[in-house]
Formats: sequence, C-alpha cells, structure tokens
Amino acid sequence: MNGVHDLGGLQSFGPVEPEPDEPAFHADWERRALAVTLALGALGQWNIDQMRHERESLPPADYLSSSYYRIWILALEHAIDELGLLERDDLAARTAQELMTGFASRVPYERPTSTTPTFAVGQVVRARNLNPAGHTRLPRYARGRVGTVIAVRGAHVFPDRNAVPLGQQPDPEPEWLYTVDFTGAELWGETADPTLTVSIDAWEPYLEAVA
Repeated sequence: MNGVHDLGGLQSFGPVEPEPDEPAFHADWERRALAVTLALGALGQWNIDQMRHERESLPPADYLSSSYYRIWILALEHAIDELGLLERDDLAARTAQELMTGFASRVPYERPTSTTPTFAVGQVVRARNLNPAGHTRLPRYARGRVGTVIAVRGAHVFPDRNAVPLGQQPDPEPEWLYTVDFTGAELWGETADPTLTVSIDAWEPYLEAVA
C-alpha cells in the first residue's frame, strides 16, 4: 500500500545513521514486545503479511512518532481488539505446548507450482507502476524503474494476496520470486552514486518485460 511506512527515497527524514555495535534491544520492554508478538502469532490467527499490513495501516502520526517495537505493539493491540482475542473463553486455556508447536512448525514460504518462471537471469525488466490499496512488498521508489534479473528464487507465497483482512482466509496461490538489480542512477537520477546498486526481491506480478 502507499503510506508513510514506505520511506525509501523520501526527503526531509535525514540520513540513515548506523549505530556501531547496536544491541538487538535497547530496553527490556522491547524484548517483551518481540516475545508477545511471536507468542500470539503462534496461535495462528494471522500470518506475517497480515501483521505487516497492520503496522503499515497505523495512522501516519502514530507511525512516524513511534519506535520500531512501539509500532509492533500498536499493531498487535489493534489485531487483538479486531479479533476479540481477549474475550475468547479458550484463550487462557492455550498451553505452552501449543505455543511451542506453533514456533516449531516453521512452515516454509516456498511453494510447489506447475508454472514456469516468466523471466530469466540476465533479462531486463521494469517494475510495474502500481499503487495498491492493500499490502505490497514492492517499494514505491522502484515502481516504473528498469533493472536486471540476477536470480530466480523459486515460487513463494505472494504477500499481496496473503495479507487479507484479519479473520479471512489468505490466497495460497504462489508466484515466482526474483532478485532484480537496479542502478543508483535509475532509482535516484544522474547525480546518484555511480557505484550504487540496489537489489530488490520482486514477485512476478510486480514485473514486466522491457522490449
């Protein structure tokens, strides 16, 4: 979807400044935020793309003023309320064993398919200029830009159809996934760093052949 979460290439947000030796968590509550998110996710009430979409759907002011794990908590609160999980009689009866079963399943996102990939390594493609109302993994800065396929990654769950509204059944039909390289000049213009290359994992519906 188009929203403030898609920050790539936007101005006035300042440079990205990596933190040397950055810890995984900056506070104890962030550890708990991750643990609670994983535990509730193991109940199977949503998939990873649905939860990503929940985070992207936060009001812009909340999203931009919140830290990484604060965004996770806000989205989790909305999902719990939307599905009424705290009111379910059997929620308290969920055992640690059930949660561990969910953690251990680790269902891969790669899927078998009878189709063949449309694009091949070395082929020049264009990212479609899409403006979806729902979830997408195609960054806004790459839309309409031309790149080269450098790898075919197999057929995988398609996030755009996997992130259905909470409570609905996702579409399991997979799509072929590719890694596409874009030059800095193609993405950011002729004044971009000439040594820069950006690699994007893009599903087949995001791409079109360049004649």
